[in-house]
Amino acid sequence: MWFGLAGSSLMNCLPGKPDILFTNQLINFYMSRIFLLLFAGLFLPLVADAQQEHQYTQFMYNKLWYNPAYAGTRGVPTMTAMYRNQWFKLDGAPKSALISMHAPAFSKRVGVGGIISHHSIGLHRDVQLTASYSYNLIVQKDFSLRTGVSGNLRVLSLNFNEANPLNPLDPSIDDQRYTHAYANFGAGIYGTFQERLYFGFSVPRIYRNTIGVNTDPSINTAKESPHFYGTTGGIIPLGKDLNFLPAVLVKYVKNAPIDVDVTANLEIKEIATVGVAYRAGGDGTGESLDLLAYWQVNPRVGVGAAYDLTLTNLRSYTGGSFELMLYADLVKRKKGMSNPRFFM
Repeated sequence: MWFGLAGSSLMNCLPGKPDILFTNQLINFYMSRIFLLLFAGLFLPLVADAQQEHQYTQFMYNKLWYNPAYAGTRGVPTMTAMYRNQWFKLDGAPKSALISMHAPAFSKRVGVGGIISHHSIGLHRDVQLTASYSYNLIVQKDFSLRTGVSGNLRVLSLNFNEANPLNPLDPSIDDQRYTHAYANFGAGIYGTFQERLYFGFSVPRIYRNTIGVNTDPSINTAKESPHFYGTTGGIIPLGKDLNFLPAVLVKYVKNAPIDVDVTANLEIKEIATVGVAYRAGGDGTGESLDLLAYWQVNPRVGVGAAYDLTLTNLRSYTGGSFELMLYADLVKRKKGMSNPRFFM
């Protein structure tokens, strides 16, 4: 009865001490090639044509949703709020919203975080509470590798009392609201290099909960399936006030096609960011072509927006999808602390 939810130091090796100009050129050279190798070797061969769990176009600002190991990486308490309205002219289409917070705790190597989210599609509601813990296993000047775990409480409901059937006496339509809660756990890793490249792998929910109210053993009941997320991205300087910010998110769940989002952003003076993205899937041409924008209002607060142009046959019935985002550091960052806003 439930909707199935099978549907996230090279320089130390060099002899001598090159000057600053040569060092920056060499880092840029290696960073561009490292990202291209990751992108071409891992992600381009993947083919996708299905949406996985709740998805967000601005995933690069929302890493805690996919990966508990991200908690505490910014070094200060940070809050993200997001709202997504998918296929907004289509009755009963998906709507998602979340608020997440994370911060270092106890020491610089430990991070904690929490998320509350709500998702609706048709008569189905999905409310989740997630707590995350991360620990920095490797702390070096140019490299960091964190591991993280999370606990998740999920409340699923079907509101049949909100249905409007053509025949109100149809015996196959119930008039009740069914609500059940499910606990789960997840894990992930998150690494950074030179504050120019990040990568991560995670499974937010590992246990296969049976999600349904069916009591007939001869009828298959929906199960939660582990969703696997891989992500990478980086910063490639193009000039004094210009950075290229590529990012990729790969999503996979058993018995469903691999899904992939590819994003290319251009950051101007570390204030304004504009970009485009492509989400594979759909009916052969892809699921969507997306437009993104981000504005750093002040050193602590930023706002973002995204609009998805639907490429599937649904484009005749929907106005596309849009997202709104608020991103904020809740305390002032210490003087001298690095602040790669997009990257971290």
